[in-house]
Amino acid sequence: MAAVLPLADLKQQVRPDTWLNSIIKGDCVAALEALPDHSVDAIFADPPYNLQLGGTLHRPDQSLVDAVDDDWDQFVSFEAYDAFTRAWLLACRRVLKPHGTIWVIGSYHNIFRVGAMMQDLNFWLLNDIVWRKTNPMPNFKGRRFQNAHETMIWASRDAKAKSYTFNYDALKASNDDVQMRSDWLFPICSGNERLKGGDGKKVHPTQKPEALLARVIMASTKPGDVILDPFFGSGTTGAVAKRLGRNFVGIEREQDYIDAAAARIEAVEPLGKAELTVMTGKKAEPRVAFTTLLEAGLVRPGQVLTDERRRYSAIIRADGTLAANGEAGSIHRLGAKVQGFDACNGWTFWHFDDGQSLQPIDALRAIIRNDLAKLG
Repeated sequence: MAAVLPLADLKQQVRPDTWLNSIIKGDCVAALEALPDHSVDAIFADPPYNLQLGGTLHRPDQSLVDAVDDDWDQFVSFEAYDAFTRAWLLACRRVLKPHGTIWVIGSYHNIFRVGAMMQDLNFWLLNDIVWRKTNPMPNFKGRRFQNAHETMIWASRDAKAKSYTFNYDALKASNDDVQMRSDWLFPICSGNERLKGGDGKKVHPTQKPEALLARVIMASTKPGDVILDPFFGSGTTGAVAKRLGRNFVGIEREQDYIDAAAARIEAVEPLGKAELTVMTGKKAEPRVAFTTLLEAGLVRPGQVLTDERRRYSAIIRADGTLAANGEAGSIHRLGAKVQGFDACNGWTFWHFDDGQSLQPIDALRAIIRNDLAKLG
């Protein structure tokens, strides 16, 4: 079974890793206050929607709709809901790492209030993602449009957080080499994935599909990252995180949900390292300056570089600049200058002779990056 950590025990822990990959039993705000500052890389929050349901809902055949009427979704007023939202968002902001991001999912009942509160608390909204449901519940009364989507807000901790994780290249490659859009099409949780109790009823009324969480996690985290879910419910975040090689911490106060989530996560088999390697593009690679090639001895002062067709040549100077025809500058600026262009990618324009053929100096930069990767 996945570890279950009572809140009282959490407050007494001295090692910061004792709460990793566990479910903390207790109120979300109190549990969050017991976690260390800046301790999680990402947050997925599926808070109560405050659905404001009035009375029971029946289908046209008069059968009862199993709607969300649990106590945890009941608030006496919008003001009470706003106070609750502010409290848990503030607590989440404290435990989120400076370059971490948060996802919050909701419906039209609550997502606009949540979004406004996030902006008030200085979260920086990156996207709103529309989850279009392939099999949404019908509107039985026929008085409104069928509610066929939910909205997710994706935000960084503040406007200055520029180095948050976004696996753009992997998402694009998995989407037939087209940029991933902000409207996602997934079915609601059903079939064998839906957790049910011994009585055949749903364990949790708002269980989210694993495919939805998988895209969230694959988009905005790296293997080994810590993902917090302050409204853990049936444990979808934990199950998907474990399968995808991430750490999780869940907070839940209902024992029935905790029991179901713990058993579910225990049954998950993590993927291997090869399957979890995230595809990255040039932008994600570490920056390497041309002078680094000099310092590593891969090029030397006085060495001549040429373009691929040997039309232009330049010598390397000891300060890491190039010189040609009385002009000097960076590999990019001088490459543009000799061609009469406004811009040039010096890494692919300038070549060196390896004794057999001309090779772009970008090949030498790749050697440095490979060495850096081994150190990491």
